[in-house]
Amino acid sequence: MHASRTPWLMISRIAWRNLWRNRRRSIIMLSAISLGIWGMIWMTALMRGMVDQMIDSSIETLSGHIQIHAPGYMDDPSIEYLLPPLSKSPALQKLLASDEVVAWSERIRVPAVIRSERDVYAVTLVGIDPARERGLSFIAESITQGSYLSSVNDNRLLLGKKLVERLETHLNRRVVLMSQDPDNNIAERGFRIGGIFETSLQATETTYVFAGIETVRKLLKSGPGVSEISLLGQDYRNLDSLLEKTRSAASNADVQTWLQLDPYLGSLLSVMDGFVLIWFIVIFLALSFGLVNTLMMAVFERTREIGLIQALGMKPSYILLMILIESIAMLLIGLLAGNVLSWLTILPLKDGIDVSAVASGLEWAGMSSTLLPAVKVYDVVLANAVVLVLGLLASLFPAWRASRKVPIEAITRVWQ
Repeated sequence: MHASRTPWLMISRIAWRNLWRNRRRSIIMLSAISLGIWGMIWMTALMRGMVDQMIDSSIETLSGHIQIHAPGYMDDPSIEYLLPPLSKSPALQKLLASDEVVAWSERIRVPAVIRSERDVYAVTLVGIDPARERGLSFIAESITQGSYLSSVNDNRLLLGKKLVERLETHLNRRVVLMSQDPDNNIAERGFRIGGIFETSLQATETTYVFAGIETVRKLLKSGPGVSEISLLGQDYRNLDSLLEKTRSAASNADVQTWLQLDPYLGSLLSVMDGFVLIWFIVIFLALSFGLVNTLMMAVFERTREIGLIQALGMKPSYILLMILIESIAMLLIGLLAGNVLSWLTILPLKDGIDVSAVASGLEWAGMSSTLLPAVKVYDVVLANAVVLVLGLLASLFPAWRASRKVPIEAITRVWQ
């Protein structure tokens, strides 16, 4: 038993000593591995953060995780297509009251025109329940002037800052809203601007006008129906169960997830996973040339030494194992240093990175002026696994070359 353990211990010690025989070369290679794994994790964290921000922005901008509409509404978002009152759907009421639904709200959403003393602008009028919108959408947290709506009967309007600027009006001024009622007649009424909201997207500020849902019903003479019901689940990544239950409870309605409502983001998520893997492989390919070159040089310098220990009785398999252990030790030390460096880089940025200098160019994608890196355990594990496994595979060639040397030839001449 003792004899079988001795070669492993001996080979490991020799491999460790060989690793530091040329300190400069080893340190350069360790630095390359550390910077490579740091680049993998850091770049991936930035990309994940960008995608997460875009998803959060999309979800908070009224979509929620799941939306319920009357059939035909998505093709023609008018007051003609309304869902019946919740009181007529006990199954849906039960689902909305369950623990799977974190928040939900009913809305009326129709195209409209808003007019001030100086300009006219096409908008989307959204009638909301102010209490239910808290925690579901961005509205309540984005008011910078005036105040949030107090009830479903609040007669004031909430406008975006950019829309107010385009209309050349201001808080507490009167504007006129026009839309179409169920009989295709023009519904028109004057309102005062009760609050102004600001968001990271100018398009959101210029598109939406919010009012109490009962106020909108009175304006449009629409009755108790709603245009949509928006739900927020526990996790936007795991909606299959909630989606199935929602479709069962609202079998006569059109039920869609945020991925279906925003297919661009859905495709971006799929592309992101592929990008991460490609990015890891590209970084590794750059590292592999240095790793293989380092091991080949180490083997070349020790050609006569390797021939000598083979002549003294060391098996070729032990030679191969010795080179592989050197490679594994170098990879593990480099990975450890790279992971620590990544942690030290990302931890201080928990409040985000200010990208306001380029925010206008990123706004189309739903990003704010502050970028929050997002580190996923899956990405860290994948990055380390790619470097360790592929690095070990790349080490096989120089290790195999070393183990194949004929002792007498290695002793008498330099390996060519």
